[in-house]
Amino acid sequence: MLKRITQACLLIIGGTLGMVLIPKLLMLIGADDINYINNPYVAALLGALIFYLITFWTVDYVIDAIRWTEERLVKVPITDIIFGTIGLIVGLLVAFLLSAAISSIKVPIVNTVLPILITLLFGYLGLQVGTKKRDELMGLFKMSRKKAHEHEQEGNNSKQEQARSSYKILDTSVIIDGRIADICQTGFVEGTIVIPQFVLEELQHIADSSDALKRNRGRRGLDILNRIQKELAVKVEFYEGDFEEIQEVDSKLIKLAKVMQGVLVTNDFNLNKVCEFQNVPVLNINDLANAVKPVVIPGEEMNVLVIKDGKEQNQGVAYLDDGTMIVVEGGRDYISKQIDVIVTSVLQTSAGRMIFAKPKLLEKVL
Repeated sequence: MLKRITQACLLIIGGTLGMVLIPKLLMLIGADDINYINNPYVAALLGALIFYLITFWTVDYVIDAIRWTEERLVKVPITDIIFGTIGLIVGLLVAFLLSAAISSIKVPIVNTVLPILITLLFGYLGLQVGTKKRDELMGLFKMSRKKAHEHEQEGNNSKQEQARSSYKILDTSVIIDGRIADICQTGFVEGTIVIPQFVLEELQHIADSSDALKRNRGRRGLDILNRIQKELAVKVEFYEGDFEEIQEVDSKLIKLAKVMQGVLVTNDFNLNKVCEFQNVPVLNINDLANAVKPVVIPGEEMNVLVIKDGKEQNQGVAYLDDGTMIVVEGGRDYISKQIDVIVTSVLQTSAGRMIFAKPKLLEKVL
């Protein structure tokens, strides 16, 4: 197959050379007036015939040269071939641009010989640079791909974070508590409020309870939901799905938060701890409430009303306006009295904040 292809190529070359050279040869020997010889078709045929006869002696050498070249190229690494080719193309392109400028010079030797030399020179330089600098060029490509991958990864992470923060899933306790409606009204909660169907069913069950306290809590929760949906400018969605294989509502909420990649909103201390253990994002309303409470530091003075006994002996209990409990050491004697106290320590947890203090009068005596 290779032999026939080689012969065909030589025939084409012979025909082309015959069309170009035979008319000039006939002119040299003075036979250009013979019309049936001096025409392109006969010249091409004669050239092809001559090269066809030559192929009987030269075709084997040509095939050997092709196979030798093929074996050498097969042994060359593909990276060398690719980057060598790229370098050769760049070199030839530069040579073409320079040759176009040189061709405008009206000097016979300069505008004919010099472009050939420039083409050979820059083609060789491009081939050598592309081959020998392949590692650096591959490093550049790898760096660009790495940066593109990092940008893509950052984009995916930002999309995931956005998806996580876009859904706020409410549990039963935070709905009954009611403060979530005020928080939504202030605009501190962004994204979509999600009300699961199983949470709504639990609220209905509580609202239908025979216990008056539970019934009032359930009805309060339903009123809060109606307020969030109708009065507030937040997007509310109802999730109608259910995880039938899971019995506990808290476990269903955690599963839903994982499925939707959302944030669970609660004021249940135990559910908050379970979510943290399972790496589920959670917003605790009590944490928010504690964060916005006035900061109290040891040594600060305040005026409180002691209203009842404490658990320990000789303790009194008072409350701030926000409901924070103040344990007054030695405050039992001041029950139902408005006294000045000095803060001794502050205990802060997700369940709330507790302040320990002692009467200022007792401090003066000591």
